[in-house]
Amino acid sequence: MTVTETAVVPVEGAPEGRAGAEKGCAGASGTERVRGAHEGILRRQSARESAARTYARALPIVPVRARGLTIEGADGRRYLDCLSGAGTLALGHNHPVVLEAIRKVLDSGAPLHVLDLATPVKDAFTTELFRTLPPALADRARVQFCGPAGTDAVEAALKLVRTATGRKGVLAFTGAYHGMTAGALEASGGAGDVRVTRLPFPQDYRCPFGVGGERGAELSARWTESLLDDTKSGVPLPAGMILEPVQGEGGVHPAPDAWLRRMRRITETRAIPLIADEVQTGVGRTGRFWAVEHSGVVPDVMVLSKAIGGSLPLAVVVYRDDLDVWKPGAHAGTFRGNQLAMAAGTATLAFVRENRLAERAATLGARMLDRLRCLAAEFPCVGDVRGRGLMIGIELVTPESASDPAPPDPVLGGTGPRPAAPALAAAVQRECLRRGLIVELGGRHASVIRLLPPLTITDEQTDAVLDRLADAVAAVAAEPVVHP
Repeated sequence: MTVTETAVVPVEGAPEGRAGAEKGCAGASGTERVRGAHEGILRRQSARESAARTYARALPIVPVRARGLTIEGADGRRYLDCLSGAGTLALGHNHPVVLEAIRKVLDSGAPLHVLDLATPVKDAFTTELFRTLPPALADRARVQFCGPAGTDAVEAALKLVRTATGRKGVLAFTGAYHGMTAGALEASGGAGDVRVTRLPFPQDYRCPFGVGGERGAELSARWTESLLDDTKSGVPLPAGMILEPVQGEGGVHPAPDAWLRRMRRITETRAIPLIADEVQTGVGRTGRFWAVEHSGVVPDVMVLSKAIGGSLPLAVVVYRDDLDVWKPGAHAGTFRGNQLAMAAGTATLAFVRENRLAERAATLGARMLDRLRCLAAEFPCVGDVRGRGLMIGIELVTPESASDPAPPDPVLGGTGPRPAAPALAAAVQRECLRRGLIVELGGRHASVIRLLPPLTITDEQTDAVLDRLADAVAAVAAEPVVHP
């Protein structure tokens, strides 16, 4: 095991927590054999796979079976999965309607790969997708099937608006995450070689202007207008603006509705196409089918992936028809016609719509936020709790001590936010895993615990998730890690 690997979480002796970790099915006589197979797979992964792997480092499990919220590992332990394929699994693992849709295509003898040819499966997917879109966009929309990942759709969207406008520049926001390919990285918050104009994204806890709330959002909007209207700003009229209605990897920051409407007015009056990146926020995740619907904003372009494929790779760009100026073959992709993904996606979109799972996400998310804010009141290491629907973030901070008091805030008065605590967040993630709960880390310093449970999570499962998380926070708060 290299120094960068996370040690395998032990099976024996793991604390039970308030809800109790679910027990695996392996008997005592088979424990050693099961553990050996589990650890052997992890060792081979460490030896063979790229150093760029991420989730496998913090979550040293070997999933072998899964259903709904639950994953069973090769070690026989069961986990509640609040990562959900980074938001891909809107219906959880192996939902019956998704499996049935896939089996139906397989049993029909239909071709599985057809490039961009028309098929009944594709027609059904497009019809269901358009049924869910904001009506003002659906009435005059075009759809581009591109490569299978969200980052491919972002690249296609940027290429689209540059072609349509004849301009090159792009407006993006601090904290953004749009993917890992070159163009998508340039528009993301961690970009190094920047050719994109970066704008401040409003947030309350760590407001870039030190004020938060409506005032902070207003200052963000004014800054945007100033850059665009000042002839000496050095920012020429761009090809487009790209934003996330809720920043996910940036730390779970919902865009204020009034601010998002302001961005729509700013771009519309200046003929700048607005691109909404709904890769993670779409398909009911935030409490509306598409997150832009909270504000009533209709973007010119929507980038969609993750949940729209029903757990299989699928990505599309939906855009206003007057932007459709591409010549045949101007944008393509070998795997843009995955019939299984389209069938699974159709089933997922229809199930979410027919069963009003977006409304369920709004109700359940509000309940989870209320309880998590009680947790924040109990433990000083929880600096902030935020989110929308079932897209929730809990920011861990270094708690105040006599030797390290909270710093004064020269703008607001009082004290400012405590420093981010990535080591604490990582410790909470480890303690969650010991209790049979899988969570993700995000945010500026990987200090935010992220919850992305499937929209099908039950009330009982929700209580179990919150109990295990509360136990993990309590355990870490009782024995704080040493901060660098």
